[in-house]
Amino acid sequence: MAADPKQTHVATQWKHDSRFICCRFDPQGRYVFAGAEDYAIHRFEVDTGIKVTLPEHDCWVRAFAFTPDGETMISAGSDGQLVWWPVAEAQPKPQRTVAAHDGWIRALAVSPDGKILASGGNDNRLKLWNIADGTLIHESPPHDSNVYSTFFHPGGEFVLSGTLLGAVKQWEVGTGKLVREFDAKTLHTYNGGQAVDYGGIRSMALSPDGQYFACGGLHKASNPLGAVNEPLVELFEWESQKKKVSQISDGKKGIIWRVVYHPDAFLIGGCGGSGGGLLFFWKPDQDKPFHTVKLPDTVRDMDLHPDGLRIATAHYDRHIRISSMTPKA
Repeated sequence: MAADPKQTHVATQWKHDSRFICCRFDPQGRYVFAGAEDYAIHRFEVDTGIKVTLPEHDCWVRAFAFTPDGETMISAGSDGQLVWWPVAEAQPKPQRTVAAHDGWIRALAVSPDGKILASGGNDNRLKLWNIADGTLIHESPPHDSNVYSTFFHPGGEFVLSGTLLGAVKQWEVGTGKLVREFDAKTLHTYNGGQAVDYGGIRSMALSPDGQYFACGGLHKASNPLGAVNEPLVELFEWESQKKKVSQISDGKKGIIWRVVYHPDAFLIGGCGGSGGGLLFFWKPDQDKPFHTVKLPDTVRDMDLHPDGLRIATAHYDRHIRISSMTPKA
């Protein structure tokens, strides 16, 4: 069955007693892993909703990454630690813990060959790790601000880091050399009255044909601490770095927490904030979404199931929701 974004509806939801922060499907699509404000990781079985709790971190967990075979999950949070987990064991226990960053780890990504983990955090560093043994392979020079997102190019030669101030740096994995930078400063706001930097590259994605590179976040942050801002995706041509289009959302309020390309080449944006929870669907050549779905409560993260039909969202109202891009049964 082909995905039809205009049929998107909430098909399943699971309630918990703590607000959710993040979520990811495992590569085989058996589970949704979710981080909550109770500091725990919760694994939901997609077909049944059966929940198992993995209570290792003593902080908020904000990022997950998986090896391509789906056997190993790595989690990270505000304690600066990386934790390795067996994905499918009945009651997963930590396999390895690494003190990785000074402060909050904001983002993780795994290389296409499953051998290298990239992590970025509030110590302004991008670090590369050997997944097999947890050793540090490379540490970048300091960025100009917190590293909010990480992304491996599908070819495996490059890894990218996106910062709070809107800089995207492309690094050569083998040498650690900085190759080039994308200018996405429109995704950063400095508010002098509140004396805060706000925004940042919250998520990055590359279109299935490799032509377009998307950076998601926010703009028009007239009152950042009051959550008065609007979602924005800046879309670049990968080869030329020329900006293709700024993908906007007709004045709706919120932050693009995650962008994911569907195999059919449309972009999905998961948005949450003062405007509630929203899913946007954009085509590469258009600035406005061709479809928008309003969800029951504000979204804090989003992921696409490997089947290309289902979308998981983590919500402030203590729910994980699974939306389906198919007609209602």
